Amino acid sequence: MSEPILLRDDADAVATLTLNRPAQRNALSRPMIAALSSALEEIGGDRSVRAVVIAGNGPGYCAGHDLKEIRARPDRAFYDLLFAECSRLMTRIVRQPQPVIARVHGIATAAGCQLVASCDLAVASEEARFATPGVNIGLFCSTPMVALSRAVSRKHAMEMLLTGDLMDAQAAWRFGLVNRVVPAAALETETQALAAKIAGKSGAVVKIGKEAFYRQLEMGLDEAYGYTSGVIAANMEMRDAEEGVDAFIAKREPVWQHR
Repeated sequence: MSEPILLRDDADAVATLTLNRPAQRNALSRPMIAALSSALEEIGGDRSVRAVVIAGNGPGYCAGHDLKEIRARPDRAFYDLLFAECSRLMTRIVRQPQPVIARVHGIATAAGCQLVASCDLAVASEEARFATPGVNIGLFCSTPMVALSRAVSRKHAMEMLLTGDLMDAQAAWRFGLVNRVVPAAALETETQALAAKIAGKSGAVVKIGKEAFYRQLEMGLDEAYGYTSGVIAANMEMRDAEEGVDAFIAKREPVWQHR
């Protein structure tokens, strides 16, 4: 039997989801989108998981949509379905209760670059490359543009979208697409360390903080302060906030109950 297209490994409150279509550079076929969406939904309800890593097997991270799949179904209904499903996946990542970290090696192009931009954090190996190259084949990266334009500056996003050029990891770091660039041999270790650090915080507090971060981004200044004032006031009433403050005053490590 063939291996599953998505692998899951849980350790120390971190769930690692690994795209497993190496021969296809982990292209986001409809089955891959469905598998990743289903896994994230399951993890979202698992209080024992406090961080998620999305990785890829083989020579590349994710080459975007499966163009052979697309050309095999040349009809508008299929196109609408595919891009709606992919958009829901990217939105799910943003709305996932746990922080999601992309662990990027090789290429991350088109919807693969969109996947990186949709994750809350990204760690890239030095040999990673990024692009939104749809313009080169007559297919502007319109849906990847949504995540990309929210992760990097407007002019950097437009440069990527209009040229389709590959960008190296250091440029991706300068643009703000990734948080860290590390040697290839250290990629897994460094990503796991970052995930473990986040998983060591109160899961309940991180959850409300992540949700508030994305909601306030879409608001005007006064509305954002009004909304976040309510969020932090509600946060103060949580058990972990009481524990955290008491631990700080007592100069000891907090013991989180994740509530």
